[in-house]
Amino acid sequence: MPDPEKGLTYKDAGVDIDAGEALVDRIGPAAKSTRRRGADADLGGFGGLFDLKAAGFKDPILVSGTDGVGTKLKLAIDTRRFADIGQDLVAMCVNDIVVQGAEPLFFLDYYATGKLDVEAAAVTVEGIARACKESGCALIGGETAEMPGLYAKGDFDLAGFAVGAVERDAILPKLDTMKAGDVLIGVASSGVHSNGYSLVRKVVEKSGLSLGDAAPFAAGKSLGEALLTPTRLYVRAALEAMQTGGVKGLAHITGGGITDNLPRCLPEGLDGEVDLSAITVLPVFQWLAKQAAISESEMLRTFNCGIGMVAVADEKNAGHVIDAFQEAGDRAVRIGKLVPGSGEAKVVYRGALKL
Repeated sequence: MPDPEKGLTYKDAGVDIDAGEALVDRIGPAAKSTRRRGADADLGGFGGLFDLKAAGFKDPILVSGTDGVGTKLKLAIDTRRFADIGQDLVAMCVNDIVVQGAEPLFFLDYYATGKLDVEAAAVTVEGIARACKESGCALIGGETAEMPGLYAKGDFDLAGFAVGAVERDAILPKLDTMKAGDVLIGVASSGVHSNGYSLVRKVVEKSGLSLGDAAPFAAGKSLGEALLTPTRLYVRAALEAMQTGGVKGLAHITGGGITDNLPRCLPEGLDGEVDLSAITVLPVFQWLAKQAAISESEMLRTFNCGIGMVAVADEKNAGHVIDAFQEAGDRAVRIGKLVPGSGEAKVVYRGALKL
């Protein structure tokens, strides 16, 4: 009969329960800092609870979103920079929710790795908590999974899930109110955000630069640091813009760029005419395009190119919507208008990007 004292343990198999408990203890204060009406953000239960009535909703529709940060995570792992990758995760989820007119209410994260590095995981989750707090969204739970043999040493993956709510009569887009002549308002991005990083990594490889080298497009920063600029959180600014009553639709510009994302908030028979010369192309996109001879059309369908969100507003209220974004700290400018189309909505470009 085998000697129990010499028998295998879960830790021998590569899973350290004590490390998982240490992580929960470490991130507890960060989660509690995200408390809001409807949630107390305590961790440790089997499920996270949220009270819609306490949050003040009368006739709510729930809106959910889930996402990850893609291969941008590989840059964070290679550079050991984890402080902001949590913001990328939260932003990719809550920005999708707010463009439906919804207020993000709560968030859950999923962190999976081969062997848990408590410090790296804690820094990452603390970044998630900061982003949740900035978005008015409670971090009410999550999951940490140690799966030896599935991930290479030092690798991990992140995913997130957010739920928001909107009163039934405030759901966006308001397709039946849109008409030719409505204004397209572009809201500036902070950088590449969290889409197109498989191509970004190819460009870095082609450039011959290492992630520790000086960034050619960002003075005082390394290439890795500059490329890890976190995705902008648009929740507070977008909610402020909605309060003007002038927002008819919003599009979060993610994978597919303006080309594929703007039509998602437009009705049949109307196209979005975008003046490319009105877009301030960020230096990172100019570098990427020049370094690898990427065509304008490829740039527009892969990256945000400097515009992270587009709002649709009628001419009368466009100025108020722009002011609301600006006052909330986001740069917003007119980038085009709606024009008559035929069939499914599409984007028609005018002018050229300043690449």
